Amino acid sequence: MSTDLAVIINDRPGELARLGEVTGQAGVNIEGLAAFTGDGKGIVHVLVDDTAAPRCREALESAGMGVADERPVLVVDIEDRPGTLGELTRQLADANVNIDLAYTIFGGVKVVIATDDVESALAVLEGPTSVRVRRREEAGAASIWDQPG
Repeated sequence: MSTDLAVIINDRPGELARLGEVTGQAGVNIEGLAAFTGDGKGIVHVLVDDTAAPRCREALESAGMGVADERPVLVVDIEDRPGTLGELTRQLADANVNIDLAYTIFGGVKVVIATDDVESALAVLEGPTSVRVRRREEAGAASIWDQPG
């Protein structure tokens, strides 16, 4: 099972390294990651195992990084060939499942998919496709955009 945490960091040298150090010191293995910047902030989607999510969140927040969202995500094995992303996402679209977030992970050919309709997505993807899901925890952090200088 997997959980995606959306982490808010400052957009400056060393912040991603600090995120990696903080999670590593907490014994959390990052299974996948997507990072984006804009307006002086960074949003980093961190994929962790379900059992490590609370420990990861606590470590990040203790280090002054805001956790904007924590949600269950599907980790789907796909074939390494042209067109598989289109085939996978077409199945979901045809079932009226909207994908909020998608990124690849470390090792293998897998896609992380976040949606508000996990049950429908699972129903579409059941069968020969391997899927792993996490339980959603409510994010309670206030003022996640206000990071220490």
